[in-house]
Amino acid sequence: MPVPPSSREIADDLTARIRSGEYPLGSKLPTLREMAGLYSVSVSTIQRALDRVDERGLIISSQGRGTFVVDRLPQ
Repeated sequence: MPVPPSSREIADDLTARIRSGEYPLGSKLPTLREMAGLYSVSVSTIQRALDRVDERGLIISSQGRGTFVVDRLPQ
């Protein structure tokens, strides 16, 4: 049985997906529950990963609307 990824590994994966354009600028990310299912981890692990990505300046969360990739990537 594979070991689930850590929040840091998920944050690194999401960062790579954003920088590659898989998640385009301004696009909405999957919900916490959807991502938890994709990565086979708990919602709290996804939240910690998103907190890391937010600290990198790549996403913005809007309560009730979701989490979005920023319109312009930081250098």
